[in-house]
Amino acid sequence: MTEALLVLEDGRTFRGESYGATGTTLGEAVFATGMTGYQETLTDPSYAGQIVTMTAPHIGNTGVNDEDDESSRMWVAGFVVRDPARRPANWRATGSLDDELVAQGVVGISGIDTRALTRHLRDRGAMRAGISTELDAEELLARVTASASMTGADLAPTVSTERPYVVPPVGEKRYQIAALDLGIKSATPRHLAELGVETHVLPATATAEELLAAGPDGVFLSNGPGDPAAADYAVEAVRGVLDARRPLFGICFGNQILGRALGLGTYKLRFGHRGLNQPVLDRVSGTVRVTSHNHGFAVDAPLDRTTDTPYGPVEVSHVGLNDQVVEGLRLLETPAFSVQFHPESAAGPHDAGSLFQRFVDLMDEARAGSAHAGGPGTQVQHSTGEKA
Repeated sequence: MTEALLVLEDGRTFRGESYGATGTTLGEAVFATGMTGYQETLTDPSYAGQIVTMTAPHIGNTGVNDEDDESSRMWVAGFVVRDPARRPANWRATGSLDDELVAQGVVGISGIDTRALTRHLRDRGAMRAGISTELDAEELLARVTASASMTGADLAPTVSTERPYVVPPVGEKRYQIAALDLGIKSATPRHLAELGVETHVLPATATAEELLAAGPDGVFLSNGPGDPAAADYAVEAVRGVLDARRPLFGICFGNQILGRALGLGTYKLRFGHRGLNQPVLDRVSGTVRVTSHNHGFAVDAPLDRTTDTPYGPVEVSHVGLNDQVVEGLRLLETPAFSVQFHPESAAGPHDAGSLFQRFVDLMDEARAGSAHAGGPGTQVQHSTGEKA
């Protein structure tokens, strides 16, 4: 076995065995709490630039397959596990996780105390880190401390599609929308397709004019990596969509972009939310849902009152029950809303899947010329059957 080294920017060092490709990699050390879904995690563009620690001890049990990828490649900067599977055991497996990590050049480490690492990151916060099979601790630490921070990182254009493409609906076409690809996962347009939505996916730097032309019925803002404060191009595009009063739905990074377009601030969380088991209160319906998360930044908005914006008042529609972080926004006079979590549930629970139907309801109302499009009540009742 080849020895490997993990060094954090504060000097904390972990020694283990190489897992995946050999070499040296740098990124932001974070932890993800999902017990399943490692293939979806590895191929989620939102993890670009991050060294992901899996808190579940056994990883790789089901190998990899050709169906669960959320994009065309693995995006993580590095991978940290406690006890990798010796061989995969699943009828869907087409290969082992270790071999796939090698094939895609993902440097990883195994055999370390991931519980101690997770506690350290919880106490000290997510931080820069490096994994290496070729450098000693002092050399690796020097590279880590010289590396770029996630704060100020503009990563969406690096993971976005270079050219527009179309995901057709399943069955009859009901609506045509534009999706701003800030790091979109394949499960999202697939969910929309099942509702009769044709999705035109555009690059992260698409303008408002391009989004409005491609999405006559609505605009979707995807998840993605990096600091939303560095994505002014996306903020300006969203303001153009809001000016046109085109129905808009954003998730994850898209929630932060909508917040900034409304004049709200964003900030970096201490260690972020990453996993499949985050409880969120839907303040509109009064229900709690267990949701899938992957974000290190959040919107700064008051929980106890609405906030005036150039597009009318906005309210915090969802709140994380672990730490009271803003998990959703809803404009009351403009047809737009967003959530910080991942309703496409890849991987993760399906509690929030009805939000895609809520988006369709919003487009229904806009098409019908409802004066209350984007207002309280109807979207929730139509999509979930619950009273606001």
